[in-house]
Amino acid sequence: MLTMTGVGHDYGSVRALDGVDLLLEPGRIIAIVGQSGCGKTTLLQIAAGLIAPTRGRVENRFRRPAYVFQEPRLLPWRTAWQNIAFGLKAQGAPPAAQRRAAEALIERLGLTGAADMFPHELSGGMRQRVALGRALATEPDLLLLDEPFGALDPGLRAGMQRLLLDLLAERRLAALFVTHDLTEAVRMGDELIALSPAPGRVIARVALGRTPGTDADAYVHRTVAAIWPQVSAAYPD
Repeated sequence: MLTMTGVGHDYGSVRALDGVDLLLEPGRIIAIVGQSGCGKTTLLQIAAGLIAPTRGRVENRFRRPAYVFQEPRLLPWRTAWQNIAFGLKAQGAPPAAQRRAAEALIERLGLTGAADMFPHELSGGMRQRVALGRALATEPDLLLLDEPFGALDPGLRAGMQRLLLDLLAERRLAALFVTHDLTEAVRMGDELIALSPAPGRVIARVALGRTPGTDADAYVHRTVAAIWPQVSAAYPD
């Protein structure tokens, strides 16, 4: 599991995060919301071990984190399957194993026929699927997602949300999911954490849970309306 206790971080004289507590268990998804500059990305980077907090304590028993960015950040000179297999190549996996793993993910991600296409030949949604495949190829136990669907149009975004939820459930992955969009956070998370404007402090913590058989869209709209009084301070503008 991942535990943060009293975590804060400063960039020089600028305080980005202050006193954040967080507990993420295997198979759970925490959605983190707040306006730009509230420290959401800093929190992900601390979880990934990319930066150390200025204050507080972090205990991370997840051993294989993977990061998905808002922009796909694909290598333009590599094909779709080569981009997906990039982490495996860096780990020293044999070429045949790289290709097998990439092709299995290509099929699961709905990219059949696109394995040998280059990023400029792919649509925005396809590129984001490749980026997700690249993260999943290394078989992570923790997925860190920094507004991964923010650049997609609403139709593609909804499809990617459903696909990601299915993949997380299949692999029983833990995830931290950062988004500006409260509706997306409710749709994706088992728990929602709202951060105040900088410095980011936890101003609301909401347990989420969809009742089996409940219409997803109806659940999301009802929940957003119900929790808005608790989280509205995260959106002062």
